[in-house]
Amino acid sequence: MELEILIEQFQNKDAKAFESLYEMYNESIFGVIYTIVKNEDIATEVMQDVFIKAWNKSDTYAAGKGRFFTWLLNIARNTAIDKVRSKSFKKAQQNLDVDFFVHSIETNDSLEQQTDTIGLKKYVEKLAEKCKQIINFIYFKGYTQKETAETLEIPLGTVKTRNRNCISELRKMLEV
Repeated sequence: MELEILIEQFQNKDAKAFESLYEMYNESIFGVIYTIVKNEDIATEVMQDVFIKAWNKSDTYAAGKGRFFTWLLNIARNTAIDKVRSKSFKKAQQNLDVDFFVHSIETNDSLEQQTDTIGLKKYVEKLAEKCKQIINFIYFKGYTQKETAETLEIPLGTVKTRNRNCISELRKMLEV
């Protein structure tokens, strides 16, 4: 079934179209969410929230503004970041045992594998080092632009400009 037709049916609240899109994208979306929240149970919960938000706001997707996957990815990224910034998440992190941190250390090395799950690694690797840094912090670690500027010890304006330029460069690669 063509993706455009499937998306149109999804926007018309067709449950079968929802199931098909879920099957197509759930692993990739989960990988992005997990990279941000670093907890499988929370990532699963956030992923469910993402697909419910997509269902409820399906009328806001416009093919002329970008690909469906990108739209869904933005919902996932924003929802995961909102979860990490929530008071309940921060409070839960204070009460974690050592096993969580050992798992976090082990999974930080698998960022490349998780990034590759959605097929972006090969494109991000082609970018300049400064672009790799910015994209890694903002899109895969969930940092804000301000937090990225502080971490890299560069001006906020520089981070914003690099982010815009690097994403533009990445888009050009993906259009080919």
